[in-house]
Amino acid sequence: DQRSGAMVDAGTSPDPALIAKPLGAARAQFFENYILSQTEVGMVLVDAHAAHERIVYERLKKRVVEGKVQSQGLLIPQIVELDDDLRDGLLSKAGELEAFGLYLDGFGPKAVAVQEVPALLINGNIERLVKDLADEIAELDAATELKSRLDHVCATMACHGSVRSGRRLQADEMNALLRDMEQTPRSGQCNHGRPTYVELKLKDIERLFGR
Repeated sequence: DQRSGAMVDAGTSPDPALIAKPLGAARAQFFENYILSQTEVGMVLVDAHAAHERIVYERLKKRVVEGKVQSQGLLIPQIVELDDDLRDGLLSKAGELEAFGLYLDGFGPKAVAVQEVPALLINGNIERLVKDLADEIAELDAATELKSRLDHVCATMACHGSVRSGRRLQADEMNALLRDMEQTPRSGQCNHGRPTYVELKLKDIERLFGR
């Protein structure tokens, strides 16, 4: 994957109030995924995709538990083609999927029509999400309730609803992501257990240059 290394400059005069925040003020985006921010004591490097995936996961999980998932209807239902057994397995869980904000119906013998998706995932890859959910459901016992697999289902949904690597973010979007991270539990770790950001103190930077 030969992604461009060009930087997106977030501005030369960051707001001091943002610099005072734990994750600071966004200064640039590079390799079309990583955000560089400045704090009062150093700099922070953020994996935007991993961080947003974690935020979506935590929000979706909380809303499912509270029964407050907001769904958004699609202007044109999205048709997703599936093998017969995967389609039938997915439709057998259609009622349970509604608790996660996903509404779908059968569409002919080899497809489903997605009518509504969780509002958090409206810009995500719906086709890939439906296919991955169908694969996961096929591996479950028919009696297994999806809510008993809450973490796994929410993680799958978040994966396809987060900011994708390769999307260039504006300064306000970068700073909004930093603020969301500060307010989200466990946002320092992605859904796969890897860090979403690393911090380098100014004193450590200066030490690298022998100062």
